[in-house]
Amino acid sequence: MKKVIVLVLNLAMVFAVGTVLTSCGGSGGEGESDQAMKVGLICLHDENSGYDLNFINGFKEACKDEGIEYQIKTNIPEDQQAYEAAAELADAGCGIVFADSYGHQPYIIQAATDFPGVQFVSCTGDRAKTEGLDNFHNAFATIYEGRYLAGVAAGMKLNEMIEKGDITADQAKMGYVGALTYAEVISGYTSFYLGARSICPDVTMEVTFTGSWLNETAEKEAANKLIDNGCVLISQHADSMGAPTACEKAGVPDVSYNGSTQEACPNTYIISSRINWTPFYKYAIEGMQNDGKFDTDWCGTRETGSVLLTEPNEKVAAEGTAEKIKEVTAKLDSGEIKVFDTSIFTVSTIDPKKFINTTAKTDSEGHLTSYMADVEYDESFAGDTEAVKDGFFHESEFRSAPYFNVQIDGIKLLDTKFESID
Repeated sequence: MKKVIVLVLNLAMVFAVGTVLTSCGGSGGEGESDQAMKVGLICLHDENSGYDLNFINGFKEACKDEGIEYQIKTNIPEDQQAYEAAAELADAGCGIVFADSYGHQPYIIQAATDFPGVQFVSCTGDRAKTEGLDNFHNAFATIYEGRYLAGVAAGMKLNEMIEKGDITADQAKMGYVGALTYAEVISGYTSFYLGARSICPDVTMEVTFTGSWLNETAEKEAANKLIDNGCVLISQHADSMGAPTACEKAGVPDVSYNGSTQEACPNTYIISSRINWTPFYKYAIEGMQNDGKFDTDWCGTRETGSVLLTEPNEKVAAEGTAEKIKEVTAKLDSGEIKVFDTSIFTVSTIDPKKFINTTAKTDSEGHLTSYMADVEYDESFAGDTEAVKDGFFHESEFRSAPYFNVQIDGIKLLDTKFESID
C-alpha cells in the first residue's frame, strides 16, 4: 500500500527542505506552550503538493481544536532523513509523531524502536499489526467508497453526454491517470470504475501510469494520451494539477481526488472525493490525553467523517447528480450496495506479470469466488487472508490500508512497467 494521492488544491507558499512550522495552542504563532503535550507531522513534500496539503490542513485543524502545540517538517524524503526528522520531533517533546507517506514507514519504525516513550504513526502504512511495537500505529480510511460515489457522478455525466448526442454509448470510455501499480491505486480506480458502471453500463476505462507520485509534466502527458485515445472523461490518482489542467484545456470532464479543482478548472471539474484526516488526528491526540492509548491500526469511514465528497460543480455535473449520490450513499449505509460485490465484475485474465493474482479463483462466469489478500506484512508480499466472503471483497476490513489489487474486466491497462509489489 502506498500513500494516499490527492490533487493539488491550490498554490501555497513553498517551504524549504526540513521546514518546521510551530503553533502554540493552535494560535498559529511561535513560542513556548504550557500544554503538557505537543505533536509533530512529517510530510514528504510541502503545501504545493495536494497530498501533503490535505494532511497539513487536517493536522492544523485538529491541533487548533485540541488546543495543543504542533511542529511540521516538510520535504522529508523516504530515506534516513525521515528517521532523523522523527528523532528531532521526539527530542523536541512531541508525544505523537505522524508521517504522511508510505515510504517513511521503515524509518518511523526505527524511531519507534529507539524512542519507546513516544507514539509514532505511519499514515497509509501496513506494518503496525505485525511489528509488535506498542508505540507504532497505522491509519487509513475507506476512501474506496468515496471513489465509488465519485464514479457515480462520472456515470451520470456519461449518460448525459450520450443523451445529448455528444457521444454514442460505445464511446463511453473513461481515462485514469495512476501513479504506480500499487494496491491503493488499483483499489481506487476499480471502485471509481464500478461506481460509473453502476450508472452507465456501457462504460469502459483505460489506465496509464506515470511511475511517480508527483510529476506534473508526466501527469499532463498521461491525461493527453488518454484523451487522444478517445477517453471522454478523466480521473486520476496523482498529486499535481497536470491531469486537471490538461482536461480544462481540452474541454474534457474531470473527476479530481482529495480536493476541488473548480477554481482552476471551472469548465471541466465535476466532483472530488477526499480523505479527511482531522478525525484521526483528534482521535489519536485525545487517546493520548485520556489514557495514553489509541488503536494500532485505525480505519476511518464516512461515519467518522473521514471520507468526504465535495458538492458537484453544477456548471459541469449532470442534472440530478447530487440527488443520485444521496440515494447511493443511503444504499451504502444500509449495506444494500457493496462496492466490491463480486457479482458485478468478472476476472477473465489472471496474469502474475501484471498483478499478484495467483491466488484468485473464479466461477464459470469469471466472478471472483476466492482471493488470498496480502494483509499481514512480510517481505514476500504473499497472500495470507481470504478476502472474499458473503459475496463481496472485504476491502480495508482486515487492515486499514487497501489490499484490493485484482485486475477486473472492463479496465484496460495501457502499461504495467511499474511492477506491483503489493
